[in-house]
Amino acid sequence: MENLTSNKIFNAAIYVRISKEDGDKVESDSIVNQKDLIRDYLKGIPDICVCSERVDDGFSGVNFDRPDFQRMIDDVKAGKINCIIVKDLSRFGRNFVEAGRYIDQIFPFLGVRFIAVNDGYDSSCGKSSSDKILIPFKNLVNDAYCRDISVKIRSQLEIKRKKGDFIGSFAVYGYLKAPNDRHRLMVDEYASTVVQDIFRWKLQGMSQKRIADRLNEMGILSPIEYKRFCGMKYKSGFQTNPQAKWTAVSVGRILRNEFYIGTLVQGKRSTPNHKIRTLVLKPQEDWIRVENNHEAIIAPADFQAVNWLLLRDTRIAPSEETVYLFSGLIFCGDCRKNMIRNSVCQNGNVYTYYMCTSNRTAKECTAHRIGEKAVEQVVFQSLKTHIESIIQVERLLLYISNLPFQQDEVKKIDAQLTKNLEEIERCNRLKTSLYESMMGGVVSKAEYLELKEVYENRRRDAQAAETRLQKEIDAILAFKGDKCQWIERFKAYRDITGLTRVIIVTLIDKILIYEGQRVEIHFKYQYDFDRMVETIENVNRIQILPDLAQEREAI
Repeated sequence: MENLTSNKIFNAAIYVRISKEDGDKVESDSIVNQKDLIRDYLKGIPDICVCSERVDDGFSGVNFDRPDFQRMIDDVKAGKINCIIVKDLSRFGRNFVEAGRYIDQIFPFLGVRFIAVNDGYDSSCGKSSSDKILIPFKNLVNDAYCRDISVKIRSQLEIKRKKGDFIGSFAVYGYLKAPNDRHRLMVDEYASTVVQDIFRWKLQGMSQKRIADRLNEMGILSPIEYKRFCGMKYKSGFQTNPQAKWTAVSVGRILRNEFYIGTLVQGKRSTPNHKIRTLVLKPQEDWIRVENNHEAIIAPADFQAVNWLLLRDTRIAPSEETVYLFSGLIFCGDCRKNMIRNSVCQNGNVYTYYMCTSNRTAKECTAHRIGEKAVEQVVFQSLKTHIESIIQVERLLLYISNLPFQQDEVKKIDAQLTKNLEEIERCNRLKTSLYESMMGGVVSKAEYLELKEVYENRRRDAQAAETRLQKEIDAILAFKGDKCQWIERFKAYRDITGLTRVIIVTLIDKILIYEGQRVEIHFKYQYDFDRMVETIENVNRIQILPDLAQEREAI
């Protein structure tokens, strides 16, 4: 039978593609090598006229949403070409379903001749029985190969994240990629000072909007513009204007980013599989966090204080630059609602006071009215007293840590602890043996229950002694190393002469106002302070020391 295409001239497009994502071998599958192989093949085929060459460099074969591939399909629909030539089926695509749909349905419907040179496939020759098996099988192998590469790449990236390697395309604002290791980060001296200013202004009481306005007024480039200024080809889905400015949102992202305290958080988003490119947010427990991974720009305590403030109601009055001194920190002691700041003018003098929100809006609580100056005075004096108490307690713990009896006491208590553990084990064995004796008729059930209660009491006593002894060991060894860094934050303000917003938000958790102008202050790290005092009590109970007793009186 005469070949129906023998006298027909085909207008062809050469299509080449490469992607490291698919695990392509750069040398054999390079763009140049693919083109050369196809051109050599076409030298002996006079009925094909090459009209265009389409190149997708850096695009995965798992989907067909590739720029030049789509342009080639548009040419097919416009009647400009009716033949497509690729090096092999893997260059055409690595999606089994989509590749089969194009080869078996779309191309025949559009009258397109399809040639895969290395696979020996030419649709104009008709499909042999082997083609009907081999072509789908090769597409399936290409699909499976791509999936296997995707799994390996994901595993490698997961390992890098857990090791603390930074795998992002661009460093977080305030950092730069190290010149000798792109997976390590170094502090950007200029941008880091901007980040520090943002946190400092927030602690001083400025809102995110006021901070953004100040940065724009100072002419400081936003993170997007700064990256471009540094020569990075950076694009962001957050940008809406040609010239990106600082906004309250961009400031908020910086204030909430753990990166600035040395914690690397990666793997927040991922694609469901290698065929779906849409990113989805992963559950927070699946994020990979590596603490102390790089140099911190912000102290952890400052970061915690700022993020604690972000959760509080700290609105700024229209005429003010920052929030008021106690904004977001002062509450009614009875209903726990916010206290509202009010001002009245009497005889030409402005009197500022706080009152309960519930009383003002719905009369559901009493006023709890108290003057702002009175609150300031109480807080100032209480803070000074608390700082001195912390210093005294720290001095006692240092005194205890240098006592010669410490190691001997630990050894003695540890020996007692070992004996108690042996007693617990012995009681458990006796209970088991006693049960077997009852089942064997050696003892009656009444005798079994009586003896069981005796052994159970012994075991409970031994366990209680174990808990107490372990607590005593912990008391002796507790506060060593860097566990008391928070003390330095209080000590830094031991010589204060007045209150500032920074001092308040750094050292105080909340202020409660009760009826009768009684003020209750909850300091930060109160649990740690109580543990320190408890440690001193435990050590003193182990061995009464005259010097220690004398020191305790000062607390």
